Parts: sequence; structure tokens; C-alpha cells
Amino acid sequence: MSNKRIALTTGDDDGIGFEVTAKALHKIGPQKGVQFFLWRNDNASAKYLKLIDQKFTRITVDDLDEGLKIEGPYLVDICSDLSPAHWVEISAKACMKKNLDGMATAPLSKTLIKDSGFKDLGHTDILKRVSKTKTAHMGFAGSEFNVVLATGHLPVSQITKHISFSTVAEGLLSADLLRRALPKAQQSKPIGVLGLNPHAGEEGMIGKEEQMVFPNLISFAKEKKIPVTGPLVPDAAFFKENWKKFSVYLCLYHDQGLIPFKMVHGQDSGVHITLGIPFIRTSVDHGTAKDIFGKNKANPNSMIDAIRWAINLTRQQA
Repeated sequence: MSNKRIALTTGDDDGIGFEVTAKALHKIGPQKGVQFFLWRNDNASAKYLKLIDQKFTRITVDDLDEGLKIEGPYLVDICSDLSPAHWVEISAKACMKKNLDGMATAPLSKTLIKDSGFKDLGHTDILKRVSKTKTAHMGFAGSEFNVVLATGHLPVSQITKHISFSTVAEGLLSADLLRRALPKAQQSKPIGVLGLNPHAGEEGMIGKEEQMVFPNLISFAKEKKIPVTGPLVPDAAFFKENWKKFSVYLCLYHDQGLIPFKMVHGQDSGVHITLGIPFIRTSVDHGTAKDIFGKNKANPNSMIDAIRWAINLTRQQA
């Protein structure tokens, strides 16, 4: 069986991406049937390169095309003078061509993406553009619970305009992708779908969105054989005693899901999975943390999770 080829992009030059990636690789070590392609710039810390070299035999190349010619038990080290945003785009295109099987990404600032000449607002938009995917969803897998967002980076004033049966149904299909990737014990549990309004609308007395969406959503889920429960009351859904009742929480907007997820899992654990695109992409669940760049303080746990999830998901595709 051929190796699974996974790209690792290390994000902003002055962020913690290379540090956490190096520490993660040192922790994980070589994996049977997996070849890593590590993107970094020529200013990458020699200390962290030495950390990688303790576990891997590293071959340095100038670009991905050259790296793809290398076979064997080697880590392909791509020392690139391109913008880190281009690393993501090039890796995604290689995934579309089946030259790579997946990618795990370190944090990338929206400012850097803009300065690279891209109109994309983040990783997800780059991946959607490259794959020509209309709808992709952000999923977050954690040790305590898992979350999928039905909508993305919307201003609060725009949220209700985007909540419809079709939007939530598309989110449910992505949540089901994550559910089916979980261990069997978790797969059997329903997806918990949150309501939008306080008290989940209180039968229409505090907003009508739940009444417009959920009757059709329950029928849709039954037709698709997706186990589902909802609408859940938003301010009670994330009580600790509820965490193990659901395989995945489907949240209707960004902060509804990410505030509780990050409160419980912190900034140093959990993994972001892009759902709905035709290849595997995982990511850390934290930002560039430029305030601790170069201080050797970055916790690699989220990158460890991201790489392990990328490996497992690509293997599931075998």
C-alpha cells in the first residue's frame, strides 16, 4: 500500500506555527505508511529543525513538485520563499489532483492572506475556492464534545438572514460526516441541534426561526437516517451532564459553538476539521499567538491532534 502523503503548512513567519509543528512532529514521530511534506521558510528556527531531526530523516527541497518525486521513509522539508497563504493554495491543488492525501495547517492570519493578494478571508475560503465547493463547514473535535457550525464568519446582524431550513440541513449533513468519523461508541449517539433564540424560541414566543426550520429538519434527518435531537435550549445545551449525550453539537452561528468549545478545551487542545470539501484538511484550534513567538512557550497539543486526525481520516479513505 502506498504512503499517505500529508502536507503540513506552518503559517505566519512570525507566529507559533513552525514551533508547534516541530514539537508535534517530535512527539508523534514517523508513522507507518505516512509521508509528511513540511512547508516552512528559510528563517525557520534551527533549534526546531534539530528537534524534527531527532525523529525524522529530512530531505530539503525548494517546492512541492520536487518533493513529490521523493519516495521512502523521509520527511520532505519544503523551504519556500512563497507566502504561507500560497503554501495552503498549492497543497489544496495537490490534494485535488490526488498528489497529496490531506493537509494539516498551522494558524494563518487574515492579514497575511490579504497581503498575499488573495481575496479569501481565511483557510476555509481558500479551500472552497480551490475545490470549487459552494458550502463547507467548520467542525471542531475535542476530548469532551464535538461541534459543527451551520454558518461561518457572519456579522451578528446578518445571522438571522442566513438561518433557513436549507442552511441548517447542509450543516446537519456535515455534522453527520464528523459523527461517522468518530469511534463507534460515539457514532450511535444523536446530533444535538441548537435553537437560535433564548429558550429555543419558547414555541414561537421568542422568535419564529425554530418553528420555520425544525419540523422539516427532523423529517429530513429521518429520510437521511441521521440520528438527531433538537432544538436544544442554547444556554443549557453545554451543561457538563449533556456532553456525552450527543455525538456532535450542530450550532447555528460561530460564537454559539466556539465560545463553549474553547472555554472547555482551552486554546491548546482540540482540532478544526473542514467538512464538505473533497479532501482531508485539519487545523489547530488557535491563532498565531505572535506575542509568544520565539519564546518557546507554545503548546503543541492542538497541532498534535490535527496531525493525528489527518492521519486517521486519510486512512479511513483507503
